[in-house]
Amino acid sequence: MKHTIISFIALLLPFIMFGQAPKTGNEYSEAREIIKDLDSIVSPNGIQERYKATIGGAQQWVYVRGQNKENPVILFVHGGPASPISPVMWMFQRPIEEYFTVVNYDQRASGKTYNANDTLILKNTITINQYVDDAIQLAELIKEKYKKKKVLLIGHSWGTIISMKAALKRPDLFYAYVGIGQIINTRDNERLSVDFAVKEATRLKNDLALKELASIAPYPGNTPITRQRIIIARKWPQYYGGLTAYRNNSRYFFQAPLLSPEYSYNDAEAIGKGSLFTLSKVLPEFLDTDFKNIKSFPIPVFMFMGRHDYTTPSEPTDQWLQNVKAPFKKGIWFENSAHLIPFEEPGKMLVTLLNDVQPVCK
Repeated sequence: MKHTIISFIALLLPFIMFGQAPKTGNEYSEAREIIKDLDSIVSPNGIQERYKATIGGAQQWVYVRGQNKENPVILFVHGGPASPISPVMWMFQRPIEEYFTVVNYDQRASGKTYNANDTLILKNTITINQYVDDAIQLAELIKEKYKKKKVLLIGHSWGTIISMKAALKRPDLFYAYVGIGQIINTRDNERLSVDFAVKEATRLKNDLALKELASIAPYPGNTPITRQRIIIARKWPQYYGGLTAYRNNSRYFFQAPLLSPEYSYNDAEAIGKGSLFTLSKVLPEFLDTDFKNIKSFPIPVFMFMGRHDYTTPSEPTDQWLQNVKAPFKKGIWFENSAHLIPFEEPGKMLVTLLNDVQPVCK
């Protein structure tokens, strides 16, 4: 059976495309076991936990990893919607775990969490406010369970909407906020992304791209944002390196869950199911997201910006950061990255976390 090719439409982060992937994933089992062994935390004071926690009335999978339990804790809020970072964290996270304890979770209707819950119950809970409350509840759980004063909040892509709102609602829980692929205003981002694709297609005389992009113009405009329009609006910016810099595809990223020691093949398939389940419910709220009116931020804020990011373009983030008032603020440009900074420049991300962010986690 040929599996569906999923394009994660709303927030901008497609996650997994199986295409001609095997029916069971068994041919990857040996590789998964090797990665699992390599990725095991064996240090005496380390921590490696995976469990379901009841958060906002839903069973949500939580992953905790670190080489030293005394280190500061990161709460990482993944993108999507419904694009969990847990099945790809093996690709980039291990060095960060030497200096931080990293907590990831599969948000409601995402990945393993999608499989753990009755969708009939979940369907009326897919709202941005509920995602924000979930993040806050998990931060409280982390503080109590691991005896931490506060946690460091990191959001990626769709997760930046949740994280920003959580930080504004409960700043007492967080040392600082780090936005990666930050969204300030969704409609601005959409327009800039498509404008970039039109410019590149014009420069390179790509008639097919220009024809498809013309079919959705003006974008986003006032025309209903249909699935087909969004697919086109994603396709060409990503083709021109707006998801992963210098690449016209990100196959390495989409298929990485097949090698995840945390995910079965059934879990990996649930990513696409959760995305489709979530999209129609959250899309109207997502399109109305706007932080431009936020002139003051209550905690230190860091923005990690990919120079080539045209999935969530960095220009609005840079402008917002220049104008906002905060206890401390800093923007860091990743010159060889687009939207997937943790995978594109993991070394610079680690160094930046250590040099710029970790000092405020005291």
